[in-house]
Amino acid sequence: MTIRTRLTLWYAGILTGSLLVIGLGTYREIDERLRHEHRWEPEEHAIAETSEMVFQVGLPAVVLGLLGGWWLTRRALAPVAGLTEAIKKIHERNLRQPLPRTGNGDELDRLTEVFNGMLARLDDSFNRTREFTLHASHELKTPLTILCGETETALRDESLSVAARERAASLLDELRRLARIVDGLTLLAKADAGQVVLKLEPLPFNELVRDNFADAQILAEPQGVQVELAVCEEVSVRGDRHRLRQLLLNLADNAVKYNQPQGRVTMSLRRAGDMAEFTIANSGAGIPPEMLPRVFDRFFRGDAAHSQAVDGCGLGLSIVEWIVTAHHGSVKIESVPSKITTVTVRLPAGPDKTKAA
Repeated sequence: MTIRTRLTLWYAGILTGSLLVIGLGTYREIDERLRHEHRWEPEEHAIAETSEMVFQVGLPAVVLGLLGGWWLTRRALAPVAGLTEAIKKIHERNLRQPLPRTGNGDELDRLTEVFNGMLARLDDSFNRTREFTLHASHELKTPLTILCGETETALRDESLSVAARERAASLLDELRRLARIVDGLTLLAKADAGQVVLKLEPLPFNELVRDNFADAQILAEPQGVQVELAVCEEVSVRGDRHRLRQLLLNLADNAVKYNQPQGRVTMSLRRAGDMAEFTIANSGAGIPPEMLPRVFDRFFRGDAAHSQAVDGCGLGLSIVEWIVTAHHGSVKIESVPSKITTVTVRLPAGPDKTKAA
């Protein structure tokens, strides 16, 4: 029940009680007057006159009071509804935009001022986190590059024993994995800070999908996973070629890694109205329903036991979500555990050439 409804009901109860008190007082007054004047059957006359006054004057007054009270309540609570709608639109990218204030200095205006102060503190906290992540990832790049280079040089030393070579190779794999994490963090931190500029241009999205299909086949070969391109309609989008290739490669890499041996990956690209719809499905273990809302969270990797056996850092889908959002599209994941997991990406499509012809 809303505050407006609750206040209206309370107000109606008060008016009804007041009407009863007024009616009782009027009855006693009329009854006393009739008895004082020694009229015949004073009680019946008192009841009749009281009822007449209540119905002719009291009820209209109650109805008018209810309507006036409802209107005043609605007017008084209108700023609350406006504040609620404004708060609903708050997210981490518009914390600098203050909530509208009434400026009349009332309780609601002071509450809005408190909210604005809280948003300013949150914005400062988010900015500090972004700056730390960006600076830390930037500072880590140079030593990681040096370590990778030195380890690669050591691996080319023919005098190394087999055991030493294996240790060096394992170290290089971990260094490269850490470098990928740093690169992902750098990209997301720059994206959060609005420092990533996309080069938007008309692109044949179907060609990017076909290139990604070829890359996925190479990724899938060691695990014996079969990759299929079921449908690839001709459709164009306006986007950044490098980021869209990164989007498709991340999805293909996930579909292969989180699959079962001798499993299957199926891709398709269709035009759905004014959208280009790309889907990729794999036959892996799937994602439990309770984990689906968190799949785009940074560093979230689902089942810990399964994740330990799969190389990754939990940033791939976060990058996918950012790329899709930056292109004004949408992405969703549906999964039936132990059967199939499907990722659907929808991007604004260019003009349909077949209809134009």
